[in-house]
Amino acid sequence: MKQEYDFTNARKNPYTGKLKQQITINIDSETIAYFKAMSESSGIPYQTLINLYLADCAKNNKRLSVAWQ
Repeated sequence: MKQEYDFTNARKNPYTGKLKQQITINIDSETIAYFKAMSESSGIPYQTLINLYLADCAKNNKRLSVAWQ
């Protein structure tokens, strides 16, 4: 390993804008079970499926209609 490295010609990582952000979220057990079942049939990890679903909602500007009774 070198004693010192020269970063004068270094460039910024072009993929840093596409990184995911870790958060904590409370999701009910039934919803987790649903995505885990989908995960088993599709072979895609359930957390990835949740992310794909939420990304699709954001991309298509889906709005939730909530009516409290």
